[in-house]
Amino acid sequence: MSETILQISTKVVYDNPWMTVREDEIERPDGSRGVYAYADKPDFVLIIPMEDDGFHLVEEYRYPVRRRTWSFPQGTATAPTREEEAGIELAEETGLRAAHWRLLGVLDNAHGLTSQRFHVYLATGLERGQAVREHTEQDMRQRWVSRGEFERMVRAGEVCDSSSVAAYALLGLTPESG
Repeated sequence: MSETILQISTKVVYDNPWMTVREDEIERPDGSRGVYAYADKPDFVLIIPMEDDGFHLVEEYRYPVRRRTWSFPQGTATAPTREEEAGIELAEETGLRAAHWRLLGVLDNAHGLTSQRFHVYLATGLERGQAVREHTEQDMRQRWVSRGEFERMVRAGEVCDSSSVAAYALLGLTPESG
């Protein structure tokens, strides 16, 4: 018996500039058929801007969950490489520029719902500049927190973005970073 699910057909049920929702007819390993719906979204970058054993975070209103939340800077930008994309996002959201970049890993973002992945970068050697936020980020705030304060914020539900928490776990698993 095969261990893969086969795609029999696919159709787009919704499409906009940010995502495509697909509905696929599938065949499971046992031969039974079903339907699988998921969102195709572009990959994104998440940046851990680390300085003085702490991190720069951003906070904004997240419409789907109807509240403000803190997270590491993240997003998508048009750039030739993921590292350049990370540099653009970091500068836009925080005004920071990094002298040193390190790819910590690539993770799936809700692998049961979307094809989207995220590339986690550690940014160090930070230099301050002016943030140039997109219109949709006009309510964004930024602040530096110590590592202990970050962990307290996670436990208190102030940082509840799963991508940020997973990225922090990657940082802790990375030699010479955690």
